[in-house]
Amino acid sequence: MEQYALDQLKSIATVSPTCKRLEMTRRERLEQWAESLEHSPRPFLKTLHETEYQPIADRLALRDDGTPISVAFADPMLRAAGMENDSYGEAKRFFELSDEQLHDLVCFCHFGERVSAAVVARRLRKMSGSKPDGFFAQLRAWFA
Repeated sequence: MEQYALDQLKSIATVSPTCKRLEMTRRERLEQWAESLEHSPRPFLKTLHETEYQPIADRLALRDDGTPISVAFADPMLRAAGMENDSYGEAKRFFELSDEQLHDLVCFCHFGERVSAAVVARRLRKMSGSKPDGFFAQLRAWFA
């Protein structure tokens, strides 16, 4: 499947927005991303290689199909909220993450070639500041 940023589509087609942009807080965006990962048909996703060593321009442009970021971009709610593509730089901007935070979510050096969607979802929930409901859920999250 080919994916295009809105600006790219405008150069090849007439684009008329049919709805207003969905307003979501940072916490809501991170929670929605975590939820998308939890419902992903792929239990394991690709990682991005050596994000911390890439020159800034190259790092911002990093992308691949089947990554945690591409799962977020496939979510219609996140796209309605303004996510424009599935690049590292867009995830950093849209989710208001630092390079260190995003590196901890998607980089090869933490997980190898593949990462569990559930692991990334748990890390996102921790970043968002949300606490799991119930004693056992909190205990499980503490050990994760």
